[in-house]
Amino acid sequence: MAKNTICLWYDRDAEAAARFYAETFPDSAVGAVMRAPGDFPDGKQGDVLVVEFTVAGVACIGLNGGPAFKQDEAFSFQISTDDQEETDRYWNAIVGNGGQESECGWCKDKWGVSWQITPRVLMEAMAAGGGEAKRAFDAMMTMKKIDVAVIEAARRG
Repeated sequence: MAKNTICLWYDRDAEAAARFYAETFPDSAVGAVMRAPGDFPDGKQGDVLVVEFTVAGVACIGLNGGPAFKQDEAFSFQISTDDQEETDRYWNAIVGNGGQESECGWCKDKWGVSWQITPRVLMEAMAAGGGEAKRAFDAMMTMKKIDVAVIEAARRG
């Protein structure tokens, strides 16, 4: 187990979420699946309690803690993409499996975890500053899933 690990609270589906992430993103895997040694408020002895997993190289654990706490946009994974094909693949995997679209490259998976699917060209435009950043930013503000061609055109002016 990593020294610093992100803990994500799920109602009951931490293992399913971890397996979905491992199937969807490179450098992702499911590690140990730990079962409850006794009954707990939202589960029984033997239920999956904690799942160790990695998402795009980031160490995480999923805790099946019950319905007390919900995911929100205050936490998100940001996945950098190289082109429209990669952007579409991740976006469609998340949204197409019970997730939902949001604005400016954000979406949520079916467990409520927020994802930013961010083409590198957008971040490069923002880092460039000035008019290029403003044009790319203005274009992004009109989008749900980021359209790489539109961002590239906005960068050029």
